[in-house]
Formats: sequence, C-alpha cells, structure tokens
Amino acid sequence: MQNMRLSGWGNYPVIESDIFNPGSNRAASELLTQSHFNGIARGLGRSYGDSSLAQQVMTTRSLDHFSQFDKSSGLLSCSAGVALSDILEVFAPQGWFLPATPGTKFVTVGGAIASDVHGKNHHVEGSFCDHLQSFTLLLASGETVSCSENENSDLFHASCGGMGLTGIILTATFKLKKISSTYIEQTTMKAHNLGELFELFDEFDSSTYSVAWIDCLSTGKKTGRSVLILGEHSKNNNYAMPEKKHLSVPVMLPNFVLNRYTSQIFSHLYYHRAPANNTCETVHYDPYFYPLDNIYNWNRVYGKRGFAQYQFVIPRKDGKEGIARVLDQITKSKRGSFLSVLKAFGKGNNNLLSFPTQGYTLALDFKLYDGLFDFLDTLDEIVLEHGGRIYLTKDARMSEKTFKHSYPNWQAFSEIRKKYGADKVFNSLQSQRLGI
Repeated sequence: MQNMRLSGWGNYPVIESDIFNPGSNRAASELLTQSHFNGIARGLGRSYGDSSLAQQVMTTRSLDHFSQFDKSSGLLSCSAGVALSDILEVFAPQGWFLPATPGTKFVTVGGAIASDVHGKNHHVEGSFCDHLQSFTLLLASGETVSCSENENSDLFHASCGGMGLTGIILTATFKLKKISSTYIEQTTMKAHNLGELFELFDEFDSSTYSVAWIDCLSTGKKTGRSVLILGEHSKNNNYAMPEKKHLSVPVMLPNFVLNRYTSQIFSHLYYHRAPANNTCETVHYDPYFYPLDNIYNWNRVYGKRGFAQYQFVIPRKDGKEGIARVLDQITKSKRGSFLSVLKAFGKGNNNLLSFPTQGYTLALDFKLYDGLFDFLDTLDEIVLEHGGRIYLTKDARMSEKTFKHSYPNWQAFSEIRKKYGADKVFNSLQSQRLGI
C-alpha cells in the first residue's frame, strides 16, 4: 500500500488516497476479503473528475496481459489494465483497430468498459460496450463471475458505463475491427455558423467518423462557426506506425496564461487555418484520433487550480436549439473554452448508466475559477430542459438532483449494487456526491 495525492485528469479535486496495486487477479480478490477495502478501481486516471477517486484506490495497471486473439474473428481477450495504446501498438500494424475509441488512447480496457466510452463513430458503430462480448467481474464478496448479455446480464448492463461501482473488472473479450491501413482519409470543411454545421452533419451522416470543432466565442451571424472533420480508413495497405516524438508541459502554467483573450486568439487562428474549400488528405490515425496525446501532461496548461470538462448530450430533435442556447450563455459570460468539440450520437444501448443517446454531444473545457460551478449549474438547467444529460466520466460537480433527473435508470442501478453488496465496498467521491 502507498499513500499519495490523487486527482482526475482535470486536476480537481485532489485528495489523499491509499493506493493498492495487486499483481494478480487472486491478489485483488484477497485484497477485498482481507483488508476491508472500501473504494474504487483506477486505471490510468484519465477520467476528468472524481469518478476514480476515493480514500482507498485499487489500481489495475499491473493487470496488463494479453490472453488470446482470434485472427479470423478479431476477438481479443486481455486483462482490464491493458491500455488502448498497448492494443494499437500490437494490433494496428496487423490490420486491426479499436471498435470505438475516446479522444485519448491512454485509457485502460477496464476504464473503457466502466465509462462505456464513445468516439467519432458512435452515430454508425455505437460505443465500446456495443462490441464487448464478455468480461469477468470481481464482486464485493471476493467471488469472480463472468458477465455477458446472456450470463449475469444484470451485472453486465450495470457495469458497462457503471463507473466501477459494481466491482473490479478483471478481464474482457471484445471485437476489434479489420482495417486496410493505419491511415485515415480525412476531409475538412468549414461551417460559417451553427445552422450550417448541423446541415453538414445531416449531409454526411453516413461517414464513419465525424467531429467538429466549434468557436464558442463567435457571435451574431458567426455564432457556432465550426470546422468539421470527417474520416474513413484508407485502403492503401500501409500499416506504418508513427515515430514516438512527444512534446511535454513540464510544469503547471500560471493561471493568467489562459483567459478569454488567448481563447479568442486561438479560436480565430484555428478557424482561419482551415482551408476555405473542402480538402482531403491522408493522415495517420494518431493525429486524427488522438491530437493531444503527443503532448504529455497537457492538462497542466490550465494551471494549479485545474479545469472542468463539461460534456453533455441533447436528443436529436432539440439538439440545435439546446446547443445554441448553451453557446449563447457562453458568449454572454465571455468564458471561452479552448476545447469545444461536437459529435453526433446514434441510438443508445441498454446499459443503465451509459451516456450516449441519439442526438448531439458537446464537450467544453473551462479553467477553474470562482463562480464557474454556478455558471455550469445554469448550463445544466438548459440541458435538462431539452431532455439531455451530463457525461459521468467528465463530471466533477453535477448535483444529485440533476443526475437523478437525467439518468432514469439510476434506481435500477442502485438496486443491483445493493443486491451484490457493491454499495458496501465500491464507492467513489462521485458516487457519494450523486447519491448512488
């Protein structure tokens, strides 16, 4: 056991935790039954808020082994502590890719399941757990059970997107997708305002990958001006991997570096850097899917106080109106977000706490400052009015009332936790804050 200060990727909140690092599945089971563990599992700590924070934390990073791979079906079995980056490094050169991936590859398989992560292809291929065949789960009793759609299905649907609150995910089997290149055919186009952007999303809804950057400080006829980036796997049979060249932010930057003026400058340069006409180019998957992963510790640019990422989804029928209202509040407040990313979601799944629902999701980064949470409460009201909800993996401050209003299956989830005794053993700062 080791005691240390921990935080999520947003560097808020920061707490003292006792860290346990079991080297095997048996050691993890013994830890639960012999040490009176009460806390949460943690992988690489890339959830933004307090979902992987507790007074006691069990890290899964030593549980990082590949078990089996079927080249005919693409089924991969591995331990929960394997990072998505490890999977890509081994299997991308062989012509296999992740079925769904978030904006960072430095996430463990267990974390991807617990968050039911989504990517730029959700509108056509769903989230990570839609490609999950089964996993093994360490229960509060120390027993290990197998979970799938057909076996312990209640635990399966509670654990997928369940933020680690049903048990410790130990191993998983899921399907990789066959690709003919490690390169992406990328198409970039501009939208002069939010209305044009939604028209482009509709026009190109069959594209495998799509994501838009939004200038959230533009006003008037330019409100919501954007750069839409589409992607398809190339067919050039080139399986090269990128050179490992990385920048790093060595220290926490002063709080004054990021402000509304630097945000406006960044937004102006980013928008005008994109060519006026639609352009197509071939790029490696790494900069397309993971543009920030080549900057180690990029979260330090927000300073010692940290930052909050605010990601919400609004159902399709109200998407344009709801997002327009959120952008209006941001421009009025003059609180710029350096990261403002919009994606389209397809249909949700049957997992009790999974975030995606058919509609549009917007992710925003805000440097922490006095009054920010009050401002985000105002945005919560808009999201709720339009039938939306906040992403638990990014959340550090949502109220219990907001959570329970927007996640209608929370009671069924809580009942499953109680049924298996998970509520007595697996808890995080987030679960205590949200009353689950």
